[in-house]
Amino acid sequence: MTKRHQEHQSLSDVLKDFVTDNNLQKGLDKVAVRDVWEKVMGPAITKYTQNIKLERDSLFVQLSSSVLREELSYGKEKIITNLNEELGKELIKKLILR
Repeated sequence: MTKRHQEHQSLSDVLKDFVTDNNLQKGLDKVAVRDVWEKVMGPAITKYTQNIKLERDSLFVQLSSSVLREELSYGKEKIITNLNEELGKELIKKLILR
């Protein structure tokens, strides 16, 4: 058996390197946005959410209630701020409610 002479790295560093080397960050961001939407908006709004899609810096959210869509449209900037805060980075610049 051969021994590998490598420096010791934390698991978190190894995972970060793996994500970077394999260009997986965009995919992970898309999944994180869905989770953060549910957490920030709560179950009442999540119940009417049909689809969430992140493309570049725009978040597309499809809602089944036109009344809710109208209400949320008044607070788009606050929603964007809250989502980015929860994500820990400025990932979303535009929110499109459908």
